[in-house]
Amino acid sequence: MTRAAVPGLPSRYPIGELLPALYADDDLAQRFTAGLDTVLAPVLSTLDNLPAYVDPALAPADFLPWLASWVGVEADPAWPVELRRAVVARAVELHRWRGTRRGLVERLRLCCGVHAEVRDGGGATWSAEPGTALPPPPTGELLVRVWPVREDGTVDARRVLEVATAACPVHLTCRVEVLPGPPVPPEAPDAPEQTGG
Repeated sequence: MTRAAVPGLPSRYPIGELLPALYADDDLAQRFTAGLDTVLAPVLSTLDNLPAYVDPALAPADFLPWLASWVGVEADPAWPVELRRAVVARAVELHRWRGTRRGLVERLRLCCGVHAEVRDGGGATWSAEPGTALPPPPTGELLVRVWPVREDGTVDARRVLEVATAACPVHLTCRVEVLPGPPVPPEAPDAPEQTGG
């Protein structure tokens, strides 16, 4: 797509019609301004449609990298256009959750089409009692377990690792596990039976 001169594109605001009445019948003035109309028509058309150029859902595909730079997101040019549009449209929301489990899970769902579970080794605790045991030391690893959303069950592990590593804090290593389906929660211990009285 080009926004240069488009052959035959009419101007919505012909300059010849805006000239004083003295030049309305002047053939040279009308031909001269018609040439200017040809040059200015794409510019005026772009300005008339400016809201569409800054809307990720409507913008021309070659404008998406420019819009992505406005919201501080990197959309891989190898991704399909619709995915790049969605990433740019949700960038501000995803920035709000950057550095959190929720942010990484949402980014993986959007960019890779997977469900994710994120486990990190950090821990924090508090207690009203003195001498309470501290949490275990951090493992230094971020474990991302993913499983497919789609029925075909395919997961691009390389892309998942790229997205997860980009969102992973620098002081942690990132490891990805691809699961065939949702992880099965561990079974809770049986509750003691209550006897009636």
